[in-house]
Amino acid sequence: MKKNIIFVVNPIAGGIDKSELTSAVHDFAQAENFNTITYETTGDDADLTEIQRLYQEHQPERILVAGGDGTIKMVAEAVEHHDVILGIIPAGSANGLSTDLNLPAAMADNLEIAFHGGHIDMDMISINGIRSLHLSDLGLNAQLVKNYEQGSTRGMLGYALQAIQTLSEQEPPFEAKIVANGETIETTARMIVIANTQKYGTGVTINPSGLMDDGKFEIVILKNLDLIVFGKIITGNMPLDTGDVEIISTSEAVIETGTKVSFQIDGEFCGMMDKLDIHILPGQMKVAVPAPVQEG
Repeated sequence: MKKNIIFVVNPIAGGIDKSELTSAVHDFAQAENFNTITYETTGDDADLTEIQRLYQEHQPERILVAGGDGTIKMVAEAVEHHDVILGIIPAGSANGLSTDLNLPAAMADNLEIAFHGGHIDMDMISINGIRSLHLSDLGLNAQLVKNYEQGSTRGMLGYALQAIQTLSEQEPPFEAKIVANGETIETTARMIVIANTQKYGTGVTINPSGLMDDGKFEIVILKNLDLIVFGKIITGNMPLDTGDVEIISTSEAVIETGTKVSFQIDGEFCGMMDKLDIHILPGQMKVAVPAPVQEG
């Protein structure tokens, strides 16, 4: 008897055609004797409830997701109370989570992991009641995300073009009060990152000690962020060895800013915020990962 597998694909993620990817998934599933139920997202609220309905109907052990971080998060929320493993097929503009999971570039290798790989119980973060899987931030990068969403060019070229506009109109530094681990920190910042993982989709390591299954998240405070440093962030060469970067590890925190500041969650702009209530949701989702490298 064939096992069911649900395949959720975001047809517009990353601005690339998904027909070849979809064919590869179906061919692999057929060769491995899986019955594939494919769902293309529409971008509206019906996606979440439809995925929940498909899960209840077909009861798969795994759900494959082809899309960016926003698509992955939506599927994770849909099945967060069920015992199901998510297999990630990178297909977004900046595949931050797949970068952090060290997923391979080759499609065949990715499919093997998505269908058969081991898994980790990954944490999620609640920020003002909204789920975050990966990296959220206040300040300059959130402005970039906003400009990217409003632009017409997708993919890394779109990010590069919008980075120029973002730098030319950047908001001034903001005052922030951070309460975490029983302490209060007051600081001036250009950007504050709430990190469950280590890397942006560009490959830049913003949170070198971050683990996505340790029951903690990190607050990365970037105090001085000039044009050169921001250029290094978006090209993957972030310098963390300066006194301008402070990292706090915690399981809950409150961040308040003196003015409303641009804010994004997992690559989606969420508006202007001046207060964030944050706490960890430990072991919230199962995600397929490559086998650990054997030493020796």
